[in-house]
Amino acid sequence: MRAALIWLLTALPLAAQDHRAGFFDYYVLSLSWSPTWCALEGDARGSDQCAPRHDHGWILHGLWPQYERGYPEYCRTGERAPSRRMTREMADVMGTSGLAWHQWKKHGTCSGLNASDYYALSREAYARVTRPEVFRKLDKPVRLPASVVEEAFLQSNPDLEAKGITITCKAGHIQEARICLTRALSPRTCGADVLLDCSSASALFTPIR
Repeated sequence: MRAALIWLLTALPLAAQDHRAGFFDYYVLSLSWSPTWCALEGDARGSDQCAPRHDHGWILHGLWPQYERGYPEYCRTGERAPSRRMTREMADVMGTSGLAWHQWKKHGTCSGLNASDYYALSREAYARVTRPEVFRKLDKPVRLPASVVEEAFLQSNPDLEAKGITITCKAGHIQEARICLTRALSPRTCGADVLLDCSSASALFTPIR
């Protein structure tokens, strides 16, 4: 017991040190299928992201600094928090300014960038990935294997490999596409803890309203 306690006390400073801003290995670009989020959470919250005037499909959930195993979050940084104007200007790709603020606080602080540069890099990463148009053409809910969604991304992005993307599900719905990128935003293989593909053979895919 004493030995275990000593190990824990000596390990804590190292764990804290790991979460220094700018110290990470690669990025995970998370793309969220907006109709799924609206059906499961957003509609109940009355989120503007789900308002009928919008036609969001794959939105930018976030650009996440990642270790080869695990990830940093809520890092200490000397950079200023983003202004309301900055978060509001990200709503076109992120759905809401609130999400933009949360992503800075949880992930952007670990990037080593200031808020303006972090948002600019996030927008660039989002623009570099082609979101398959086929999903915008659906006019009714369909059930399909998550692998079909992954294959659509692979066909639309020839530089992307199967080990560089994972599709997640939530409550039986297709939830997100997570794509692994180098710090220079080139496709790369995901760490083993990121490659957690949805195994559903019949996940619900909700169309854009």
